[in-house]
Amino acid sequence: MEQKRMTAQDLNQILIVDDEEDIRDVLAISLADMGYEVLEAENGEAAMALFREKNPMIVLTDIKMPGMDGIEILKKIKSENPYAQVIMITGHGDTDIAIRSLKHEAIDFITKPISGQALEISLKRAREKIITRRQLNAYTESLEELIREKTMLQDNLANLGVMIGSISHSVKGLLTKLDGALYLIDSALKKEDPDQLADGMDILKQTIDRIKKMIFDILYYSKERELKIESIDLVKFANDVADTCEPKAAPNKVRIERDFEDGAGRFKADPEHMRAALINILDNAVDACIEDRSEKDHSIEFRAAKDKEEIVFEIRDNGIGMDPETREKVFNLFFSSKQNKGTGFGLFITKNIIRQHGGSIHLKSAKGKGTCIHIRVPLCPA
Repeated sequence: MEQKRMTAQDLNQILIVDDEEDIRDVLAISLADMGYEVLEAENGEAAMALFREKNPMIVLTDIKMPGMDGIEILKKIKSENPYAQVIMITGHGDTDIAIRSLKHEAIDFITKPISGQALEISLKRAREKIITRRQLNAYTESLEELIREKTMLQDNLANLGVMIGSISHSVKGLLTKLDGALYLIDSALKKEDPDQLADGMDILKQTIDRIKKMIFDILYYSKERELKIESIDLVKFANDVADTCEPKAAPNKVRIERDFEDGAGRFKADPEHMRAALINILDNAVDACIEDRSEKDHSIEFRAAKDKEEIVFEIRDNGIGMDPETREKVFNLFFSSKQNKGTGFGLFITKNIIRQHGGSIHLKSAKGKGTCIHIRVPLCPA
């Protein structure tokens, strides 16, 4: 039986089980005078039905009854609600049976004829046991919550340490690039060299884009916000993503081949988040091609199309590819195959963004044979 939270009303409800109507009547009058709400049952079957319906926390039951006796009722009640307290009613000759009932966790037993004082003492003991258990349960729940919070805090601090270490390497590299770009620009202005100025400006723009992307990733990780769903033109959106990555790809002789379905129409998504997710993947594909030292021409196939009630994005490169260990960890937080050049946020956040949109992401890759990432998102996320 699922336990409900106990209230003061639960403690004022008592179930009397006795096959003798006169005894039930006398007990009911006494208990009503004490302020209790009384439930009555003439046998074990009726008692268990009432117990399951009303869930009283205190039960008074005769030991000797035809059919289901008091010991059996006690066992059934304790198996269904161990917090319920059962007081056994017994005759003078049944003391041994009454003592045996205590082994089955009866709270007390009282003998016939029942005195008001003995009944009050037994009821007080039952109420105190219930209240004590309730307080213990509340304390245990508070302690468990405290342990959970402490564990979460420790995990967050550990993650924070890893995050700071991971980001510091990336920030150091970006600062070095900024210094280099500023040096080129400053030198170009002094020499009035437009070509060098253009090179410096390109490096500066790329570095600023990487800083913006890193900040977005950190903000997303620190607090995953609700999606701001908008209607988006698929082809225009995909071209915007590709255009963002072209300045990095083109100077490194990496072609981004666009295959966008004409007339694919619109879909609904958070444009800022979905754009960041795809740029993460496309940026990784460019890096994979740049790092590949083979003589082949490097290209990235970027496909966007509508398939029934879903939008499909596919980014396939012919770069360095991944070994099995990298494939297994690539979507893990703080894992980066770029050593000090990556924060380990990108693909972890990409996967979460796709998940938030109700979509799926799948990766296929082999060392030296490139990587393909396949994404499906619903036209209208829930």
